[in-house]
Amino acid sequence: MFLVCRLLRSPFAATEQGGDADCCATTAFRERARSTEVGVSTLVLEVDEGAQQSFGECELGDARRTKRAVKLAAQVAAHPDGSTPTQTEDWADCTAAYRLFDADDVSFQARAEPHWRCTRARHGGTWLLIGDTTEIDCGIHRDVSDWGPTGNGCGWGCHRHSSLMIAADSDEIVGRAGAELFHRTPVRKRETLRLKPHRARESEVWGRVIDRVGPPPEGARFSPVFDAGADNCEVFCHRQQQRCDWIVRAAQQPRWVPTAAGRRLPLLDLVPAQPLAGTDELSLRARGPQPARTATIEVRYAPRPMPRPRPATPFSKACGSSAIPMWVVEAREVGAPAGVEPRHWVLLTSEPVPDFDAAWVIIGWSKKRPLVEDDHTCLKTGCRVPERQSQTSAGLARVTGLLSIVAVRLLPLNSIARTDPDRPAGRVVPAAWLPMLRALRPGRQAIPTVAEFFRSLAMLGGFLGRRHDGEPGWLTIWRGLDKLILCLRGANAVHGKCG
Repeated sequence: MFLVCRLLRSPFAATEQGGDADCCATTAFRERARSTEVGVSTLVLEVDEGAQQSFGECELGDARRTKRAVKLAAQVAAHPDGSTPTQTEDWADCTAAYRLFDADDVSFQARAEPHWRCTRARHGGTWLLIGDTTEIDCGIHRDVSDWGPTGNGCGWGCHRHSSLMIAADSDEIVGRAGAELFHRTPVRKRETLRLKPHRARESEVWGRVIDRVGPPPEGARFSPVFDAGADNCEVFCHRQQQRCDWIVRAAQQPRWVPTAAGRRLPLLDLVPAQPLAGTDELSLRARGPQPARTATIEVRYAPRPMPRPRPATPFSKACGSSAIPMWVVEAREVGAPAGVEPRHWVLLTSEPVPDFDAAWVIIGWSKKRPLVEDDHTCLKTGCRVPERQSQTSAGLARVTGLLSIVAVRLLPLNSIARTDPDRPAGRVVPAAWLPMLRALRPGRQAIPTVAEFFRSLAMLGGFLGRRHDGEPGWLTIWRGLDKLILCLRGANAVHGKCG
């Protein structure tokens, strides 16, 4: 599977167009969705077409609001980390943006639902839904109503739980399948274990987003990949109801589980006692001071039903299952370098694991989970959501709804060159872009391939390109793209036509 990057012309053209343009953009999006059936997908980086695709079908109570949302989305996508006045560049557009953020019908869900719906419209294949929660901490000194505590209680803001969809057989990021903003509420003092299941709990957001995503379309498979926060009986029940498989990092390893012989053992003792299924090498990302490396991984697996905890919540009781069937897969690093903590995962999955190859697929899918961390960074650092000067929680939710879609469009930038690096740049990039980039990068005589184009673009955004620097990330590529588009815009203003 490979990505074709359509960097179209006139990136700053106005987007308030009539029905024909809307129809063409919608048709283009549907063709893009259908292209996954034949192994080809199209990543649209052109801001106007991307804004029409993502926001052209928003129901905001008035057709004029939808047109304004499309135009504002194009302006924001052209300069995601700027303030609203910087992005709009015009007093009339700026005040119109503020009015849009103040409208009651312009909610977080109303803005994002069309994008979620199109992301979920798959026509076959297996798709991973990487779920996670991130906090949007706007500081302790902001005078904003209706916000909740963040971190250890020293900040104020909200939390976003989202489901990022990627292709199971590649790192292709399709979009966001669902999300929810919520505020943290303090736990009641002197709460007993018996009372805990009967109150509203923060962990319920996992189930609500699973239900919002819903079951997969006919012929497609959804397999959520979650961290230890989803090791919860209610979450498993929600996945069963929505006909989804799952892969979850086990959090409660001391829990007791039944063995094949009818005994009960802690999970942390049961899994290592299984016979070794096989050994293979796995490429690991850098983590903190530890550099990226290739690790030798031992794999064990076993089928183990998970009993319903006691006391059970009303929802898990209503599901009627006393034990949830699943498999346990353990991946343990051996022979780690001196001074490096060996990696160790215990994964719970509904996917059948009959042999080593199936277990290795589960481990490979779980390894993709850190992509959602890049999504959080893109939203908070790339689009600078915590720095938005919203005075109410509703206003912050509306801004976040817009920037969440912009962020997920920026996120795939660092995977394009890896997917099809040798593709000729002239077949992908508009003709005027390559000479402009060469002019901005003295000494760069030719940019023959897509990989060279994005590397040069990243250097324009601050990537040094030294021998041991590795490949550029999405942030430096996006910063270079921002500069390139601004230069093309200036050339167009001076000469009348450029690109």
